[in-house]
Amino acid sequence: MDWNQEAVNRAAAAVRIISAEAVEKAKSGHPGMPMGMADAALVLWARHLRFNPAHPAWPDRDRFILSAGHGSMLLYMLLHLFGFGLTMEDIRDFRQWGSKTPGHPEHGITPGVETTTGPLGQGFANGVGMALAAKIMAARVNTPKFPVLSHRVTAIVSDGDIMEGVASEAASLAGHLGLGNIVYLYDDNDITIEGARGLSFSEDTARRFEAYGWHVQKADGLDRAAMDQAIANAYQETSRPSIIIARTTIGFGCPTKAGTADTHGAPVGPDEIAGARQCLHWDLPEFTVPAEAYAFCHDAVKPKLDAFEQWERMLQAFSKEEPERAKIFEAMQKGDLPRDLEQKVMAALDVKPVATRRASGAVLQALAKELPLLIGGSADLAPSNNTMIKGAKSISKQDFSGRNLHFGIREHGMAGLMNGMALYGLVPYGGTFLVFSDYMRPSIRLAALMGLRVIYVFTHDSIFVGEDGPTHQPVEQVAALRVIPNLHVIRPADAAETAMAWMQAVARKDGPTALILSRQTLPAIDRAKYGPASGLDQGAYTLGGDVAPDLLIMASGSEVGVAIEVFEELRAAGVKARVISMPCFEKFEAQDKDYREEVLPSSCARRVAIEAGVSMGWHKYTGLAGLVIGMDRFGASAPYKVLAEKFGFNQQAVMEMIKCTYPELF
Repeated sequence: MDWNQEAVNRAAAAVRIISAEAVEKAKSGHPGMPMGMADAALVLWARHLRFNPAHPAWPDRDRFILSAGHGSMLLYMLLHLFGFGLTMEDIRDFRQWGSKTPGHPEHGITPGVETTTGPLGQGFANGVGMALAAKIMAARVNTPKFPVLSHRVTAIVSDGDIMEGVASEAASLAGHLGLGNIVYLYDDNDITIEGARGLSFSEDTARRFEAYGWHVQKADGLDRAAMDQAIANAYQETSRPSIIIARTTIGFGCPTKAGTADTHGAPVGPDEIAGARQCLHWDLPEFTVPAEAYAFCHDAVKPKLDAFEQWERMLQAFSKEEPERAKIFEAMQKGDLPRDLEQKVMAALDVKPVATRRASGAVLQALAKELPLLIGGSADLAPSNNTMIKGAKSISKQDFSGRNLHFGIREHGMAGLMNGMALYGLVPYGGTFLVFSDYMRPSIRLAALMGLRVIYVFTHDSIFVGEDGPTHQPVEQVAALRVIPNLHVIRPADAAETAMAWMQAVARKDGPTALILSRQTLPAIDRAKYGPASGLDQGAYTLGGDVAPDLLIMASGSEVGVAIEVFEELRAAGVKARVISMPCFEKFEAQDKDYREEVLPSSCARRVAIEAGVSMGWHKYTGLAGLVIGMDRFGASAPYKVLAEKFGFNQQAVMEMIKCTYPELF
């Protein structure tokens, strides 16, 4: 290696010492991983990673993910040293209110942070999603003359990442698809929070990843020359994802705690830092980087800036010579929708009695014609979820130009990959049965936290799954999804609402959307008689009824049809009633007070809500004295019409409950 070794030594020591100092100042954090991985990370960033700190969103940059997000000080020190605008004052503010250096890396807060990590395995899966998206986009954009997208996705992963199931799912799919643009460094330090890794983990990780179809190397993570060669080998491998098992010492430099769990998740203490300073020949004041370390990193960036300028010149020529491909590339950057998209989608929709999962499939076909970056699939349930784009090819390791993804029976991996795809610039969707959303929840939560445009197609949405029984009948899942901040949960009542729900999902740029769709056929609401489906834009809207009602009936999804039947019977009986469709609580809560009062007038205290799920959440709209007709128990195996009768979700049963609750109306 043609490096100034003294300068590199000083840079590595700066990463180690200042990481420990920041954790000590915060009285919280994980110093051990940054101290152990400092050499390997510097080799990756200085010698191999392609980036421009002045343009952190450069489309052809190599992505770097710190999947071991607990070691966030490593990433913050790298961003500081390599000029991403993170100041030493930001480093000193580690884990403090309003700082750019939160406890775990957060996308959108710190320049250069590609994704929010910390929950282990998530960054691993996000990286696979980014690498897949890069392959998909390269198939649409690149030509032999113009390799516009030729970067790699890199990451540092930990023992915790390797153990988590989501990483296994993602690694399996990455190997299956031959994602040769992945280079992961595994921090093999033999320590977890509880102590030695051997307490819980003894598998042969190298053989495991070889079985997945990965290119596997082992190297000494403290030997910079060995790591340089291993990373170079991984960058040359293009047919398989690569993982480098880098043997390191957690807390390297600490005189008594190195190699122990004591450095994993807590400050090492002033005495240990003083000892580390002596071991690493460090005599500078706290939070001080020597000039030679800055100079080393600055010099390492220079050839990267040359590569950026060459790429920009290529892009200018590409835009002139390949205008159609350039449009697709631009669409990835902007993410905007065609102005007439809603009209085209509604024109293609056949409004008739239909299961909303089938209506969703029809809407998807119309959207796919207009949105080339709408790409997705299902967790091996596409025939039931109706998530295949007709006429489009399946994506495979031989051909990434298709649009249909086969995620396999890997729900959590699918959700983690979709987050990476959305971060890259695609509009990903993924389908499964609603009951299996529980397998996806950690990734859904992170999509909401990051504000990603991800679309979940959850079908078989209630006890009306029927004969499959309570194992497959979701009752608590809709309520559980509704409590995730920034997730829009939309349960449409018919084909028209389904189309509007999809429009909301693809148009939304600040968070994910869950579409909750029925297995069974639902009636088409007569829009000439009742309110237009565009009311879904407000989350809840009046379908019909009196201006000054004595009774409000609200419902979502399949129960809206029952609510309308009951409403008509009430009106025939002389009761002044109003019927309301409430497909999306979150959208309704975002409306102003006047609109909410217009739909749910406070003057009307008699309120009924109908939904074939747990009643939790509905009392906010009915009041504690209101009637919520829900499913506060598990379902049963039987045909869905029998279940509707037995559990009280038909017109007769609902009417009886209303009469018992509000006898004064009759």
